[in-house]
Amino acid sequence: GGKGGKGGKGGKGGKVGSGKSKRTPQSRSIRAGLQFPVGRIHRFLKESVAAKNRVGATAAVCCAAILEYITAEVLELAGNASDNSQVKRITPRHLVFAIRGDDELDSLIKATIAGGGKLPFIHDFLYRKSKKT
Repeated sequence: GGKGGKGGKGGKGGKVGSGKSKRTPQSRSIRAGLQFPVGRIHRFLKESVAAKNRVGATAAVCCAAILEYITAEVLELAGNASDNSQVKRITPRHLVFAIRGDDELDSLIKATIAGGGKLPFIHDFLYRKSKKT
């Protein structure tokens, strides 16, 4: 008699074409409606967390959603900056204009962007005074 294992009688041995049809596997990114990779972010979170600690499944989804939102925000502002300079390609300069032009992104992103330069600023004191008569 077959107790356990796959063959034999009874139990949950799957026969071809019996009962439920197998669903095609769906990635967690598709399930969450995201573009960013939930599985990869979950793997990175598990690697970075201290030894023998666990990472919940929703933590990766939440992180992916946050990263995707911030990326979309920066790219939209950088696209607007590239439109203002009448070019079709986003350069590091446009990223600097996007990040430093937005107060919240400026406080969030403190990094130096390679090849981005800095925002143009001339202090009022340095302008030549007009002579008053």
